[in-house]
Amino acid sequence: MTPSTTAPLSPPLIPLEPPLPKRRPYTAQLPFLEFLEVAMLFAVIHSPRDRAIFRVAYHGGLRASEIGRIEMRDYDAAADRIMIHRLKGSRSGFHHLCREESRALRAWLKIRGTAPGPMFPSAERSPISRQMLDVLIKKYGASAGIPKALRHFHILKHSCCTHLLAQGFHADQVQDWVGHADIRNTMRYAHTTNARRGEMAAQLKDRWR
Repeated sequence: MTPSTTAPLSPPLIPLEPPLPKRRPYTAQLPFLEFLEVAMLFAVIHSPRDRAIFRVAYHGGLRASEIGRIEMRDYDAAADRIMIHRLKGSRSGFHHLCREESRALRAWLKIRGTAPGPMFPSAERSPISRQMLDVLIKKYGASAGIPKALRHFHILKHSCCTHLLAQGFHADQVQDWVGHADIRNTMRYAHTTNARRGEMAAQLKDRWR
């Protein structure tokens, strides 16, 4: 599959903004983490390896199975990017690291070293498994107070897409960023931001006179 060559999105990428006062009920097709919940999640991850994993997964919109496929040869330190081999029909391509990702990844690689092999190995030096990533998201999600129903690894991809759209990036930009082959997959997340827009209108109705 031909890697994407589209230029990276302009920073800042997915800034952690103040959330709404309370979690709203889900009116969209796909659940996601609020900005503050993402910040709370990273606040409880102290392992350099796990912090780098969660940063790359969230900011890049990766599936659990794609994390284990990242090899050291996929990392271009000079260009600050990683070649992502996406699955399930998604488009593979270079993922340009944002500042927080780059910082977390470099901290981990100081410990791991630059030897060939999986970028994120298990204790047995094999690629980290989907099962272990599920264990980690449940562990850190519980520590961060994330609702139990949202403690699954794919919530990071949902949150990435939703947050990018909420920040005003166009659907085709987000489609390219997360590797969706069909823009209809990206547009599923637009329902979420539309719901938030409706909430905002309701709040402003009594304020703007």
